[in-house]
Amino acid sequence: MTERRFETRAIHAGQAPDPSTGAVVPPIHQASTFAQSAPAEHKGYEYARTANPTRSALETCLASLEEGGHGLAFASGMAAITACAYLLSPGDAVLLPDDVYGGTYRLFVRVLARYGITSAFVDMTDPGRLEAALTPHTRMVLIETPTNPYLKVLDIQALADLAHGRDALVVVDNTFASPYFQQPLGLGADIVVHSTTKYLGGHSDVIGGAVVTNSREVAETLRFHQNAAGAVPGPFDCWLVMRGVRTLAVRMSAHTRNAMQVAEFLRSHRRVARVFYPGFPDHPGHDVARRQMTGFGGMVSFTVEGGAPAARAVASGVQVFTLAESLGGVESLLDHPASMTHASLGGSPLQIDPGLLRLSVGLEHPQDLIDDLAQALARV
Repeated sequence: MTERRFETRAIHAGQAPDPSTGAVVPPIHQASTFAQSAPAEHKGYEYARTANPTRSALETCLASLEEGGHGLAFASGMAAITACAYLLSPGDAVLLPDDVYGGTYRLFVRVLARYGITSAFVDMTDPGRLEAALTPHTRMVLIETPTNPYLKVLDIQALADLAHGRDALVVVDNTFASPYFQQPLGLGADIVVHSTTKYLGGHSDVIGGAVVTNSREVAETLRFHQNAAGAVPGPFDCWLVMRGVRTLAVRMSAHTRNAMQVAEFLRSHRRVARVFYPGFPDHPGHDVARRQMTGFGGMVSFTVEGGAPAARAVASGVQVFTLAESLGGVESLLDHPASMTHASLGGSPLQIDPGLLRLSVGLEHPQDLIDDLAQALARV
């Protein structure tokens, strides 16, 4: 049989009709424990922290979408990144982008540093800067691309080649692009992580995370820690993510179309100082994005003339966009990173422009979104 394409795998991988009833939607196995025929003899499931059939179905599906051999689901995106940190030991060093998500910064600087894991933040748009930052202690390079919130596009293949030359693992946070637009494992990454809360779930009704890898050794280590630490999603959460994944392809295509129209409007507005969107030909990472992505995504960031007061006025004035953290849902969200998603960077060298606003462009009619931004900007 011809290998099935992405849209087909999103609907069918790990999601065969239920063999006992014929239900075309996989059931929610809302069970904490499973009957065994005899001590130490079980049918593959024993306790739901270790494994659950609904979670297994999601893990199979996500591995297929990332074209990986092994998938693991977690209770949140940060739980997934924390699981990757379990691959490190005291004395190891990690390199991260210089505009990394605030929660990731908080984990590495304020939590993992206490256990002897050091971190440094590098502008990875220039692979030479990553190369200069690598040391004998570097054991992991964690990449976001596009980055959060400035939407820098990083060359996964080039960075992976440099990191592997120093025997460092390469982890790519693929949340913004989704597996529909970007396949990091095929570009040299060892591990892909997701906040399934975002585009994979797609409806702002579930918290979750995922890790996908082709390495059996890495997968076995991660699965041990998944069970030992216990940061696993419940079966209903897994079912919600699977339901969202079924429409991922059509949603991502619509997100991108709307985002481009919104970005073009913002670029033409006199009160907007700068727009960050990799779909623009003059975006510094546009050529890399064209090479390693099949779409530019639904995230747009921009700065407002007048700085923080103007940005706050726009944030308070939107009516169709919702002022809220998170992203990737069907509804459009507006975030003020400096005071919301990236507030944990306060006092660090990694400052976010207080005039920056980040948009998660949803599936409303694009003209309604443009009209909403126009009336909010008119207040400035």
